[in-house]
Amino acid sequence: AAEAAAELLERACRPEAPLEELRALRLAVQAVPPAALRPRLRDAHLAALFGLLSAGDREQVSVCVAILERLLQALDPPHLIRNLREELQKGLFHPDDSVKILTISQVGRIVENSDAVREIINSPELLRQIIYCIGGEKIAVAKEAIKSLSRIAQTQDGLEALFVSSLLSDLKNVMATNDIVRYRVYELIVEISSVSADSLNYCANSGLISELIGELTGEDVLVRATCIEMVTSLAYTPHGRQYLAQQGVIDKISNIIIGAESDPFSGFYLPGFVKFFGNLAVVDSPQQICERYPVFVEKVFEMAESHDPTMIGVAVDTLGILGSNVEGKQVLQKTRSRFQNLLNRIGHQAKNAPTELRLRCLDAISSLLYLPPEQQTEDLLRMTESWFTSLSSQPLELFRSISTQPFPDLHCGALRVFTAIANQPWAQKLMLDSPGFVEYIVDRSVEPDKASKDAKYELVKALVNSKTIAEIFGNQYYLRLRAYLHEGPYYVKAVSTTAVEGAE
Repeated sequence: AAEAAAELLERACRPEAPLEELRALRLAVQAVPPAALRPRLRDAHLAALFGLLSAGDREQVSVCVAILERLLQALDPPHLIRNLREELQKGLFHPDDSVKILTISQVGRIVENSDAVREIINSPELLRQIIYCIGGEKIAVAKEAIKSLSRIAQTQDGLEALFVSSLLSDLKNVMATNDIVRYRVYELIVEISSVSADSLNYCANSGLISELIGELTGEDVLVRATCIEMVTSLAYTPHGRQYLAQQGVIDKISNIIIGAESDPFSGFYLPGFVKFFGNLAVVDSPQQICERYPVFVEKVFEMAESHDPTMIGVAVDTLGILGSNVEGKQVLQKTRSRFQNLLNRIGHQAKNAPTELRLRCLDAISSLLYLPPEQQTEDLLRMTESWFTSLSSQPLELFRSISTQPFPDLHCGALRVFTAIANQPWAQKLMLDSPGFVEYIVDRSVEPDKASKDAKYELVKALVNSKTIAEIFGNQYYLRLRAYLHEGPYYVKAVSTTAVEGAE
């Protein structure tokens, strides 16, 4: 088969080759592993096939793309860039999207290879084409271009090439295409900045980060909403946070939240701004962020107390993030009865809201109630118990009724709440005192699907691994739970056949 393919390769790679021969070649190369073709494959063949792309009709182009897709896999990336640079460059501004996708995915292979990526950095024309691909109609091409440039920027030379040469003006030209493309460039800048303090410096010196930050405070509310997401990503790294603090960006965001009171359109961007602080608090210090920016906590409470489901959803998510560690829990506990009342609302929403919001409430409740074993002081256990009782007049029954509903998502969400409190002694006593509850935990027949079986298994595991469980549940139940754990999540009991009396 490799012989036949090699002969077809010779015949089909002529400028005047009929389409039939190209079709035959496509079938032949798909039947042979690319490595087997490697010894017979010459650069001239590939150059000829690339050449056929520029002159052909639609079908000729699509056949050639299919052939090249196969053949190029046989070449290692350094060879590709050294010998087919011109072809790749032309491919990137070919009018046909399939050619662009073929070429940009080869660029993707090249940048992953440390020898080949150096060659790309020394090819300004090719780099320029990759930059212009960010502005392409086809999202697949743009995404691959962003990925490749972000990979190129992981080396010092790559950073120099992109930000300290004429290519920077190409990046800025591409940004002028339209809003969507401008965001794509910001996305790239944020991705590069996240790598290290050094790469952040290059991006900052290019002026592009301050442009992004400028749009946060601009007039356009939809632009604000998109840009805050990018700035939030920037805050995930310590050097990113430091930069945002030095530039006064965190204060600006806080002031915008304060000013949102009088802005009828604040609903567009407020959720993103509040989430920004939620994420900042968790990676930084919840207490410091909440003390320094009191408007943030106030806003979260206001949103949670509102009647707008979108706002309630964002507030609930943010409370879940904030309360995911002990320091954050203590910040919330300081607001005393206001937070207790809020928990009652969240419990109510978990029962009565539309499904999507119910799920978000269940996730937040799990996050708020969970305490790692090493942090279970008497005070904190008292706190989570009081939070649990604030959720509803009969909280255990509330989640149990949710967990018996036919919707797997809600079912699992309720099981996760039980899992969150499973290692806390007060919760174990409650479970034991609730009629039929332990029976329900060890009953495998109530879990209809894989996700539910997995969620139930996590609950059993959390109970069995707790230090206090044997003492509180007593031996009989403890052994049943251990047996469940030992049998695994998907155990099915074999049905035994009873012997007929008198058969002896």
